[in-house]
Amino acid sequence: MTTQYWLVKSEPATYSWDDFVRDGRSDWTGVRNYAARLHLNAMRRGDEVMFYHSNDGKCIVGIARVTQPAFPDPTADEPGLPASGGAKGGQGWVAVELAPLAPLPRPVTLAQCKADAVLKNTELLRQSRLSVSPLKPTEFTRIKKLAKHSA
Repeated sequence: MTTQYWLVKSEPATYSWDDFVRDGRSDWTGVRNYAARLHLNAMRRGDEVMFYHSNDGKCIVGIARVTQPAFPDPTADEPGLPASGGAKGGQGWVAVELAPLAPLPRPVTLAQCKADAVLKNTELLRQSRLSVSPLKPTEFTRIKKLAKHSA
């Protein structure tokens, strides 16, 4: 199968790239958006994922890989979070396991993405509140190129 490409967001104060690297892998839990859940369900082992620092930093900082496809999110029934049985269509919330591959040579900022012709229509910009979104292969490649040449 062809590799798919994704972008996940995390607030660095909550879970940063450095935390992710320290842990060596992470279950990507706590996603409570129906569109993002569809994306998590579509992820396959070996897919590559850009890691974006949201709110503080607003930049893409590293590349990860999906090491385990969608499984029931163990945090779905924690107090204060919607129960997994309440999801649309009777399907519960899901998580995936990710492992860090490499930091980008230089972070790619949100401003760079907005200014770039190849990236101007990414889900990152079109649906900015979505925490998990797909990237086209050309977008993934462009982000890697910008990371090598950004100032």
